[in-house]
Amino acid sequence: MQTASPQIRQDARPVIRQLDESAINRIAAGEVVERPASAVKELVENSIDAGATRIDVTIADGGKTLIRVVDDGCGIAGPDLPLALSRHATSKIDGSDLLNIHSFGFRGEALPSLGAVGRLTITSRAGDEGASVHVAGGRMGDVRPAACARGTQVDLADLFYATPARLKFLRTDRAETQAVVDVIRRLAMAEPFVTFILRDATGGDTRTLFRADGETGDMFDALGGRLRAVLGRDFAENALPLDAERDGFHMTGFTALPTYSKGAAVAQYLNVNGRPVRDKMLLGALRAAYMDVMSRDRHPVACLFIDCDPTLVDVNVHPAKSEVRFRDPACVRGLIVSGIRHALAEAGHRSSSTVGHAALGAMAAAPAPTDAPRIYQMDRPSLGPRFTAASMTFQSGFAEQPSARIEPEPEAGAAPEPQHLPLGAARAQLHENYILSQTEAGLVIVDAHAAHERLVYERLKAQMADSGVAAQALLIPEIVDLTPTESALLLESADDLSRLGLVIEPFGGSAIAVRETPAILGTVDARRLVLDVLDTLQDGGDTAPLQARIDAILSRVACHGSVRTGRRMSGPEMNALLREMEATPLSGQCNHGRPTSITLSMADIDRLFGRT
Repeated sequence: MQTASPQIRQDARPVIRQLDESAINRIAAGEVVERPASAVKELVENSIDAGATRIDVTIADGGKTLIRVVDDGCGIAGPDLPLALSRHATSKIDGSDLLNIHSFGFRGEALPSLGAVGRLTITSRAGDEGASVHVAGGRMGDVRPAACARGTQVDLADLFYATPARLKFLRTDRAETQAVVDVIRRLAMAEPFVTFILRDATGGDTRTLFRADGETGDMFDALGGRLRAVLGRDFAENALPLDAERDGFHMTGFTALPTYSKGAAVAQYLNVNGRPVRDKMLLGALRAAYMDVMSRDRHPVACLFIDCDPTLVDVNVHPAKSEVRFRDPACVRGLIVSGIRHALAEAGHRSSSTVGHAALGAMAAAPAPTDAPRIYQMDRPSLGPRFTAASMTFQSGFAEQPSARIEPEPEAGAAPEPQHLPLGAARAQLHENYILSQTEAGLVIVDAHAAHERLVYERLKAQMADSGVAAQALLIPEIVDLTPTESALLLESADDLSRLGLVIEPFGGSAIAVRETPAILGTVDARRLVLDVLDTLQDGGDTAPLQARIDAILSRVACHGSVRTGRRMSGPEMNALLREMEATPLSGQCNHGRPTSITLSMADIDRLFGRT
């Protein structure tokens, strides 16, 4: 039985009517202003476009009851204030070219949208006289003279009071405040020469939540200083500079060492032509760049800036302007992946300083055992004849168990040990796995198995890059039925897939035939492999899934072919491993993303023993 739609009246024809300006602005506000942080973003971006060098932001109750933005920009002339509050009125474009955009804002929707859902007051001075106008629920008052400094002050009170249903969807004041802080942090990183101050005036007590003073110098130095102020000293110490270019796209910024990572993707800052964005393709490229140097449950930390001709990227994808579309996404993805991998390779054996700090913290915080009586040095049994220059054993219970091997001192006239090199000279092997190496500045502890695993893996990858991926022919080709679009997309990448050992060819209609698969994968579900590659190609990616599977096999082979835990190594072997680590890219972490070495300075060691 069919029932009439409840949206259609049966007794009369639906009437088409023009919505009034107030309703239109409230609808538009739902797209532009999702929460207080969205309002802060729009207002601060307006200040930046106005050429401000100092921007003060004050919020109360997470921005629900008050958002105030004060800047020292060019200001708005009094007669222009009503026009500025009209929909699609802007000074940033003339409407003739929607691709050649050089400003944050350009749609002319933010101010009228905010005035439609809250109580908005704009006070500004562009010349000798200031003016003010008030808008509440879309109703604009008269423009009045006002005494103010050059620039603009925007006060937004009672956000969403005109659309109370939206208030129910806001989160707690704490969560909304944190969202505002995140917006300011991202904009502060994008504009290092501008001073940003964020204050919270909840309850009448004003406290500073964030402050970043404008930097000086060239752009790269200013960006480094701003990132140190925003992301902290640890990031600055463990970040690698980026500067790469490809086909009209230029990438700069900083990316962290793999061993300096996060448990969630909360510290990935992407900017396109100075605009902070959250783009799925860019985030995927960042993840791919760390593919074989980081565990899957860890996330890289980076601040990337992609600059290009504005006509090569479309920023008019979403009203919030947080998404972009590139004319050549594959080129941008390749630039990010290759640029970051090159920087990581140049870092070589370097591991993040936070690894050593964590080790020191663990040692300092380790509780003393309470289930055994304390033994003082004078009460310990003498090692006696059991101690030699070649080995050391400690008595434990009734059995002697090897714990550490000490390498003999070099004979007189022998070549000096390489303590001046980054990883120093091997002094001992602890528990047949950890190499203790002495440097001029302190001590390095190396996980021999993890380090050798990375070295073998890099050798295997280099061999495969030189000779290609061997392919194995299928006795019976696998026929995969696809749509015409899928088939065309896959065949476009046939040459790239062939170099990875996957050989495909058309098989009538839209089907393809899989003739050969990578030999290193052994017996493989060819159809599933093809569909996995196709999924990534459709998502704007490349042949990464196949390469990732091959790299995973190489990693497994390297793991089985590396130095096993429990194997005793001679002094020359340990030193040879250290020297190879220094010469091998990415040797600061194993194939699974764990650090291969921990560096402790003499100052850190002295601090453990109270010598400072």
